[in-house]
Amino acid sequence: MPGKRHRARVLALQALFELDTVGHSADEAISRLGTDVEADPEARKFAVELVHGVRDNREKIDDTIRQTAPAWPLDQIAAVDRNILRLAIYEILIDNRVPMRAAINEAVELAKEFGGENSPKFINGVLGSVSLLSTTT
Repeated sequence: MPGKRHRARVLALQALFELDTVGHSADEAISRLGTDVEADPEARKFAVELVHGVRDNREKIDDTIRQTAPAWPLDQIAAVDRNILRLAIYEILIDNRVPMRAAINEAVELAKEFGGENSPKFINGVLGSVSLLSTTT
């Protein structure tokens, strides 16, 4: 059984995907998804914090994606991959509550679970570049 933080990240990813592709509000997406999955209050709280953090810092996060994956225009990155990157970059560069390596590993696991065949490698490569950025800033 996945841990609480992993379940929270899955919930956050689903909400971010919905925000990105359908345009629903963060609160609406979290509220609906929270009833669809068994999320305890602690996991739900963490998911909400992640979604709001990504939403509030999206411009900075998207600029980081553009900088670290210049060959991939943001709108051409698969929506799942784009939102996994947003979530991980928020945790790595802004939130700083988990070690960088843990955030990268979690993002790669989400890519394996929800992304395409090449998603884990792509996510790992971009986040490797992000980790280099974070050590120089």
